[in-house]
Amino acid sequence: MESDILKEAEEPPEPSPSEKLALPSDSLFKEDHIIRKLWPGVTLEQWNNWRWQMSHSLKSLDALAGLLNLKPYQLSKYQRLIDTYRFAITPYYLSLIDWFNPEDPIRKQCLPDLKELDYLVVGDRDPLEEEEDMQAPGLVHRYPDRVLAVVTNTCSMYCRHCTRKRSWHEGEGTRSKMELMKMLEYIRGTAEIREVIISGGDPLVMNIELLDWFLGELQRISHVEVLRIGTRVPVVLPMRITDELVGVLAKHRPLWINTQFNHPHEITPEAQEACDKLLRAGIPISNQSVLLRGVNDALDVMKDLCQKLQRIMVRPYYLYQCDPVKGVEHFRTSVWKGIEIIETMRGYTGGLCIPTFVVDAPGGGGKIPLQPFYLLSATDKDVLLRNYEGMIIKYYNPQEVDFAKNRRAVDAKQEGGTAQVIGSGKALVPEATPRYKRRRQKKTLLRLDGNA
Repeated sequence: MESDILKEAEEPPEPSPSEKLALPSDSLFKEDHIIRKLWPGVTLEQWNNWRWQMSHSLKSLDALAGLLNLKPYQLSKYQRLIDTYRFAITPYYLSLIDWFNPEDPIRKQCLPDLKELDYLVVGDRDPLEEEEDMQAPGLVHRYPDRVLAVVTNTCSMYCRHCTRKRSWHEGEGTRSKMELMKMLEYIRGTAEIREVIISGGDPLVMNIELLDWFLGELQRISHVEVLRIGTRVPVVLPMRITDELVGVLAKHRPLWINTQFNHPHEITPEAQEACDKLLRAGIPISNQSVLLRGVNDALDVMKDLCQKLQRIMVRPYYLYQCDPVKGVEHFRTSVWKGIEIIETMRGYTGGLCIPTFVVDAPGGGGKIPLQPFYLLSATDKDVLLRNYEGMIIKYYNPQEVDFAKNRRAVDAKQEGGTAQVIGSGKALVPEATPRYKRRRQKKTLLRLDGNA
């Protein structure tokens, strides 16, 4: 892989005193804030420049030692850690950390943790067997009608739970134009491909002209109908969503953005503005969270996240079970935790707020949805269902027969388990639910009004 062709901006000039005074005193630029301590001369204009953010990302052992107050005897362990799994944190994402909370969910996602070495022997290097399904360097063809194009292994921030940690040792870089042309050649010759997912690394930090060219070449292939980009830029570097970038992306619609908000604290005004720019350009955004121990593996956190996503018009699409990747085991939860969260959300918040919980199966098995059990039993005549309240419902199951001619035959069928559970009624109702309490209150009020 060639070296990254992303052109870094030159070092910004020293800000003038008037620029410094223009910064709001109640913001993260307060003198005692960590941002002011690390970058004392930064202006608001520089802060909002994505190139400044990228060029000032924290990447070194010295930076990590300062953040974690490492002792000299700890340095060798952390050096081994970042030699194995590099790190980079944008100043913006760093500013979201609550340093008074050692369990802060933002901190856990971005700061290297020695647990990554403790669990290095657990899991797989490539559990999804992407490399086995590569038809050209970086091009994964697993599902019949779509391919995944890994166009770069450079990110603005390296998530500690990343499923592609195996590629971090290769250094930062973007695929050459020749490599991208090999991907295009395979896609042109495979007529069943209708969707191309561009991923990485993060495609939105690669050279914008190269990205524009690649998207345009994909659109010229007659059987490619839809493009999709996977990116965490709206979450970790929202100032990258510039008018120029949005203009380039809008040229290549139908194009969808999949991003990854994992915690409500990531939904900031800056992130909302970035998403809004894309949405106003007609580019829909879906969210693919990863279920992470100590980050979002609690009902209240996931419910708050999904409701806030809906509020900014980002669709909660998937909740992924964390993949069994080497160096990631400390983030993984039981599968039952994900099912429990989805079951407890169902009915207690709107359906548009509820993602599909999926396991991306090892061995290249693909995404398998896991849902709570709502179908309890079935016969030819009816099925027994359970709703979010625990209500048991008998539901008539229409038959593929001429009902008028076969009425007697249908009536003669045995009801089986549904009759044994429910009897002759339609449902068994747990009357302690809030819904039935409201019904009883309504009936009481109506009766009182009628007697008045």
